[in-house]
Amino acid sequence: MNKDPKQEEVTESVEEEILFTSLRAKSWNEFAGQGKVKESLQIAIKAAKKRDEAIEHILLYGPPGLGKTTLAHLIAKEMGVNIRVTSGPAIERAGDLASILTNLEKGDVLFIDEIHRLNKVVEETLYPAMEDYALDIIIGKGPSARTLRLDLPQFTIIGATTRVGLLSAPLRDRFGVVHRLNFYDPDNLGEIIKKAASKLNVPVDIESISEIAKRARGTPRIALKLLKRARDFAEVKGEGRVTKDLITKALNMLEVDEAGLDSSDVRYLKAILEKHGGGPVGIETIGSTISEDIGTIEDVIEPYLLQTGFIKKTTRGRIATPQAYKHFKLEVPKENKQEKLL
Repeated sequence: MNKDPKQEEVTESVEEEILFTSLRAKSWNEFAGQGKVKESLQIAIKAAKKRDEAIEHILLYGPPGLGKTTLAHLIAKEMGVNIRVTSGPAIERAGDLASILTNLEKGDVLFIDEIHRLNKVVEETLYPAMEDYALDIIIGKGPSARTLRLDLPQFTIIGATTRVGLLSAPLRDRFGVVHRLNFYDPDNLGEIIKKAASKLNVPVDIESISEIAKRARGTPRIALKLLKRARDFAEVKGEGRVTKDLITKALNMLEVDEAGLDSSDVRYLKAILEKHGGGPVGIETIGSTISEDIGTIEDVIEPYLLQTGFIKKTTRGRIATPQAYKHFKLEVPKENKQEKLL
């Protein structure tokens, strides 16, 4: 039977789109950084395969965009099993969890993103499933209700969370392997950007890679986002090639400065420096000053600023460090309340 040329064209365009958008590492060699975590996981995988068992339940935590989902897919691929992907808020009832678990085969991986947001009832249903590979189902109501225990095949739950402190102790203790993912250094980010540029078929010079890595806040997801925006800028404003000059213009347009600070970070820091004398100032006051939600400030803005040393937390509030003054080319106050608190 002759193939429809239009169908072939559609298939090719879909495959091309997948190639463009899917920049996730497909093998351990492609996954740059997180050396100790990778080594530990590879040992656990080899040991499980040697014993012909499912790998232990794994908990991955850390800031968003560092590769937790990618690692889950790599683990499943290395184990040679299927992976089912869901998230904490998506599993609303115990029945939803039962439906997912009873459809798993031996060794399969269930990846639960944002696992700290699991419903309490669902979480308690998960305990015997993780520990005994069994599911307790209540049939009927009232005095005639009875419990039915279903045996499950050995499977692995990989949980990912950005807020490990919100996990209950019983759930956290049921994970045999727990790893924190850390921010990436510029060299590893450069390697990720280089591989992604190759997949996207975008010519990028070394200086441009270095510039993107420097401004990516130690996060691969941000680095890839900046690369894509630079590609768009190069295709419209340049000749399709990403150069340092073009990168600088693109990132300035996106309001990402040399230290990787975006517009929200700058507003936050300037509010402390210019409107509150460098601090100390409470988070509620900062939130009101910049019209930003307190949760967003604590979870999105502050972690990077604390990590890079632009601010410090004290019992009296947030304080801008000398590094913050230097970044905005402001004179550091001498013998003031900030220095005493710092």
